[in-house]
Amino acid sequence: METSITTNRLLIEPLAITDNTFILELVNSKGWLEFIGDRNVHSEDDAVAYIQKINDNPNVMYWVVRFKDNSTPAGVITFIKRDYLDHHDIGFAFLPAFANNGYAYEASKAVLSEAVKNSAHSYILATTMATNGSSIKLLEKLGLQFDKEIEVNDEKLQLYSISTDKLYISEITKTFFAVFTNKNKKQPGFDELNRICIPEVMLIRKENEDVSVYNLTTFIEPRKKILFDGTLSEFEENETYQETKVINNIAQRYSEYEKSGILDNKAFKQEGYKFLQFIKNGNQWKISSVIWEDKKGSHPA
Repeated sequence: METSITTNRLLIEPLAITDNTFILELVNSKGWLEFIGDRNVHSEDDAVAYIQKINDNPNVMYWVVRFKDNSTPAGVITFIKRDYLDHHDIGFAFLPAFANNGYAYEASKAVLSEAVKNSAHSYILATTMATNGSSIKLLEKLGLQFDKEIEVNDEKLQLYSISTDKLYISEITKTFFAVFTNKNKKQPGFDELNRICIPEVMLIRKENEDVSVYNLTTFIEPRKKILFDGTLSEFEENETYQETKVINNIAQRYSEYEKSGILDNKAFKQEGYKFLQFIKNGNQWKISSVIWEDKKGSHPA
C-alpha cells in the first residue's frame, strides 16, 4: 500500500524526510501528546530521525494528508502491524486547526478502500483510549465495531475491528446508492451497475400489492430516461442504517434509506428498506439480488 491516494479534497502521500517540519508540529500537538504520547521529538533533526525510523520499518506505513489545492499538510494516517495485534491497525492524527472538517474520515476511508484490495488483509483493527471520544466516533463512522479492552504496557486500550469483506460490501453498497444521483448536475453512473453486479442479478420492487422483477436492462432503461430527461431532477438516495451478515462467500445487507428530489416539478422525500445479497468470486464481491420497498407516503421537501 505504499502508494499515493487522492480524494475529492485531499492528496494522501507516503511520509517523506522533507515532512520533518510538519511532523515536529504534529507530534507535539495537544491531541498527540494526550492520546498517543510524547515521542521526544523536539527539533527538526529529531523529526528527520523519527521519520527515518518509521520508513525503515516494513511493518509501519505513514501517509501525510495534504490539501489538493495547495499541498499543505493537515495530518497523518497510519497502517501498522503491531506485535500485540493479529492484524494491521489503522490510526489517524491531525493538527488542531484542521479538526472537525471531515478530513480524517475522508482520508481514513480512502486508505481503508485501498486495504480491501489486498487479499492479505482479512481484518482491519484500531486501538484508542476510552477517553478519546472523537476517535471512537470516527472509528464507528468508518464501520469498525468495539471488540474488547486490551492492556498494552500497563495502559488499557479499546480495540475496534472490521472484516475487509464488510468494508468491500460497504463500498459496493455506497456505489449502488450513488448510481442514481443527479443532484448538483452530477451525472448518474449506470455503467457502475455492470461492474458491481453479477450479470444475472435480480432486482425486485414491492409496492403495495404489486411485485416488479427486473434484470439489469429492464431496471436501468426507465430510470435512465427520467433521470436524464428532466422528469426527475436533484435526486439522491442515501443509506441511513445498515446491518451486514457475512458467511463464507455469501452475504446479506439490510439497509434503510432515504431519497429526495424533484419529480414532475414537485419536491419529495421518501424512506424505505432494502435487502442486498452478495456473492464472492475470488477476491471480489458482487451484488446478486436487491429487493426493496418504500415506506408508504411521501411529503414535500
